[in-house]
Amino acid sequence: MDFTFQVLNNTRAIFSKIIDTNSLENLNKIPVGFNNNIIWNIAHVVVTGQLLAYKLSGLQPMVSDDLINKYKKDSKPEGDVTQAEVNKIKELLFSTLEKTKADYNNDVFKNYNSYTVSTTGNTLSNIDEALLFILTHEGIHYGYILALLRALKN
Repeated sequence: MDFTFQVLNNTRAIFSKIIDTNSLENLNKIPVGFNNNIIWNIAHVVVTGQLLAYKLSGLQPMVSDDLINKYKKDSKPEGDVTQAEVNKIKELLFSTLEKTKADYNNDVFKNYNSYTVSTTGNTLSNIDEALLFILTHEGIHYGYILALLRALKN
């Protein structure tokens, strides 16, 4: 899983750079034809990673229930995110990943409640499969963020 964590770290570094190189206004803007924004997508990958790794393992996620409810699957932006919230999301990109990697290496994920993902129809049966899907999920949202960035330039 070292490679998976390396790719996740690199993807999250890209998300962090996107936060750093875009205004708060652009992070919050929902272009015509889209139903969410850049910061929603970034927070969504953090929340989804926590739900797929921790919640389905019967463990407490490292993010609040409020954050989960705001960015879980089938949610949408309900208003602009403040700079303080953006800063917290940016910090969570790495703190959650570092803790997940440490917990994985310390064999914390002993149980797993199978879950079929709506995106691909695959059933996740253990933490290894969950981490591989988290990687795929983050790649999907990176592509969506690139489309949002392109739409913002037009």
